[in-house]
Amino acid sequence: MFLTNIKRILKAGFVGFWRNGFVSLAAVLIMVVTLFTIGSVIFLGVLLNSSLIELQNKVDVNVYFVTSALEEDVLSVQSSLEALPEVASVEYVSREDALLKFRERHQGDELTLQALDELDENPLGAVLNVRAQDTSQYETIATFLEGGNVQSNLIDRVNFNQNRVAIEKLTEIIDGAERLGLAISIVLIVLSLIITVNTIRLVIYTARKEISVMRLVGAGNGYVRGPFVIEGMLYGLISGIIVLVLYYPLTLWLGPITERFFGSINIFEYYIGNFGQLFLIIMGSGIVLGALSSYLAVRRYLKV
Repeated sequence: MFLTNIKRILKAGFVGFWRNGFVSLAAVLIMVVTLFTIGSVIFLGVLLNSSLIELQNKVDVNVYFVTSALEEDVLSVQSSLEALPEVASVEYVSREDALLKFRERHQGDELTLQALDELDENPLGAVLNVRAQDTSQYETIATFLEGGNVQSNLIDRVNFNQNRVAIEKLTEIIDGAERLGLAISIVLIVLSLIITVNTIRLVIYTARKEISVMRLVGAGNGYVRGPFVIEGMLYGLISGIIVLVLYYPLTLWLGPITERFFGSINIFEYYIGNFGQLFLIIMGSGIVLGALSSYLAVRRYLKV
């Protein structure tokens, strides 16, 4: 008996979906917009995170050593810094590499290069380029360097104080961008869900007479709700497929653009590389949203 009822519910759901073709089409189109919004929020989040990572990677603290500092002493400081949990990476630049980079930066400045050539020895000391896990942690690193943890006669200067304003401003921008991105995502998703729920309520409202007849002949609540829940799941299933298909040409077109503007992210490559995860999110959201909306619409608004 249970299996028979399941088969009847499934059949009634499929029949109702195709019988009310125009209404079903409207519901599917609305859900396409909803799921497209959910997917777009995911892509925007990826682009935002990529941009923030690019910004963070452009910020570091430079530790300049005196010219008399021995290489083993500099490497010892590097090891101490790498042991800090706040530190993401430490790049060692030897005196020779520092001089080479200085010459490259001043290729067009003949006067500076001429003055450099007149010196008997390399005037530049070794440098450690320190990158933190988070921009807010640079002050902790600077405090470590200036707090007696490193021999004071080794370090010429640490440029944190010169860059403090820029680092603090960048930290504020990153935090603000993350909060704004989250707020926009929540608003878009909530608005889309409200529209979808109201659309499915309208779809079920058109079947109110059919529901009344089913109740009069003694159909239980589960048997009444079942076909509409199946219809809602079909809305979500078909909408999810449409959205995933639409994203292929769209991300293919946007891929080179995002790579050019956001540096390290190609949105098409992300779409292909994470298709399985996107499939589960889009399809799962569509099916759950359709089923839940149908269930609530029948229970609350048709008094079943």
